[in-house]
Amino acid sequence: MCEKYPSFVHATLGLHPVYAAELTDEELEAYLNLIRRNRSEIVGIGETGLDYHWISDSIRIEKMKKVFIDLLQLARELNLPVVLHLRNAIDEGLDMVMKNKMREVVFHCFNGTMRQSEEITRNNYYVSIATNILRSENIQNVVSKVPLQRIVTETDSPYLGPHRKRNAPQNVSLVVDKLAELQGLSPTEVDEITSQNARRFFNIGSQNSFKTSAP
Repeated sequence: MCEKYPSFVHATLGLHPVYAAELTDEELEAYLNLIRRNRSEIVGIGETGLDYHWISDSIRIEKMKKVFIDLLQLARELNLPVVLHLRNAIDEGLDMVMKNKMREVVFHCFNGTMRQSEEITRNNYYVSIATNILRSENIQNVVSKVPLQRIVTETDSPYLGPHRKRNAPQNVSLVVDKLAELQGLSPTEVDEITSQNARRFFNIGSQNSFKTSAP
């Protein structure tokens, strides 16, 4: 897909925490080296992070944390931004990225509290808002107060679909429309600003806005 649509589709490489907990040390090192070899083909590291919904036993938790730290350090080594997956772990994940002095971080599929959003944006990190904003009053309340300059949009396809059906990338337009409603702006303004945020975060040039360019 990246080769077919080089001006629009971009790749990140990471390890979802559920799978990270299953790797041997040798498998992890091999994968980190694969990322290093493909540095020129990717725009970020992720997803990576913590997931206490699916991971609960102490041995797998320690492994998950180790992989998370290894990937944060790799992102610093390669000078790449990080896409975080933090389920029931926003405070801990934020603490870890700050301790590792990460500069470019986005909190994927953010569903945290007002306090958490304020701390994230205070550190110049981003929150990524998905289609679950359409049915979550908590996300709506929080995001209405987040500076738009610290928001990017996503769908988390094929999950989190509107009306609990299969999601699709073009539904990002629904996220943009909801953000516009909550922040008292036009969809065009929100689309332009959040697209600029994403381009700046991933350093991917000056393509058209994501809403209008989605297939």
